[in-house]
Amino acid sequence: MATIKVKQTGSPIRRRGDQRATLIGLGLNKMNRVSELEDTPSVRGMIRKVQHMVEVIG
Repeated sequence: MATIKVKQTGSPIRRRGDQRATLIGLGLNKMNRVSELEDTPSVRGMIRKVQHMVEVIG
């Protein structure tokens, strides 16, 4: 299955708790950390929820 690389570009400071939990669910919790995930509809929904704090690399 295809994979997506996601990089955290924004800080979760002063964000809602569910957005912080979404970042942790994506395997991100520090700035500039990169996580490689399966390309599934649930992962895409999580990325969309925190799109202002992440960047899709490829």
